[in-house]
Amino acid sequence: MSILPQHHHIIHHAAAVGRQYHHHRNHRVYCTSTTRIKTRPKLEPLVINTTPLVTVTPPKIDDPSLKSTWAHRAWVATGCTTVLISLANSIIGSIDSHIWLEPILSGFIGYLFADLGSGVYHWGIDNYGDASTPMFGSQIDAFQGHHKWPWTITKRQFANNLHALARVITYTVLPIDLIGHDQPVVMGFVGMASGCIMFSQLFHSWAHGTKSKLPPVVVALQDAGVLVSRSQHAAHHRPPYNNNYCIVSGVWNKFLDEHKVFEALEMVVFFKLGLRPRSWSEPNSDWTEEAETFSTTSLP
Repeated sequence: MSILPQHHHIIHHAAAVGRQYHHHRNHRVYCTSTTRIKTRPKLEPLVINTTPLVTVTPPKIDDPSLKSTWAHRAWVATGCTTVLISLANSIIGSIDSHIWLEPILSGFIGYLFADLGSGVYHWGIDNYGDASTPMFGSQIDAFQGHHKWPWTITKRQFANNLHALARVITYTVLPIDLIGHDQPVVMGFVGMASGCIMFSQLFHSWAHGTKSKLPPVVVALQDAGVLVSRSQHAAHHRPPYNNNYCIVSGVWNKFLDEHKVFEALEMVVFFKLGLRPRSWSEPNSDWTEEAETFSTTSLP
């Protein structure tokens, strides 16, 4: 096989390189180069804030928030006075006009209205707003705490428990007493409705009471369905916490729950205002009842 001139040149060049490599085989060759390497950003450790937004603890037996003040007592006295004025006007008007059936019926309707109103109000503050909500914030906050520690309502003193509603009744009913004092039917409705609304928190407290510690007449009224029963209201404090809202007699609870009235109202509020009720969320620890930590001694 013949070798072309260019091939002969390549062979000689390769031999020369080989001799050169053999001559320098004991020498080390160092190469340096610079390469830009992207450095990873320094990662800070992930810290999860486990501190609750609001530290909430159950009230103690001597907590001032459970005791009545003279301002509370004054408001309850004023509220009771406006209710008694309404009932007295109804009775006097019935005697003067010789009618009895209509004022009695209007009073019964007022009693039913109070139970329905307590349910609607209870549903609203259970599902919407928070402690910062204007006008209703304190009530919303109190009812949310009530779900966690429902037994605290039985530890509140009488005027402490009723003063907020008594103040509302005073501002609402007193002008009606002055304007409609000569209307026995109107006064019968207003007197019974306002009285039941003002004392609804007392009925509510009795629904959380122990049968052996309640007056026998209260137990009899609860068993007869005149006042909301302990067993009926206990269902409100069990999951899913979205039923049995009425706290006067509870007579409306079955109708409202079976016909899903509040669920329909929640849909209306959601589509009109975009507000989701709390009952649509899975109940968290704020809804879970904690055991009573009070001593058995009642407040004075």
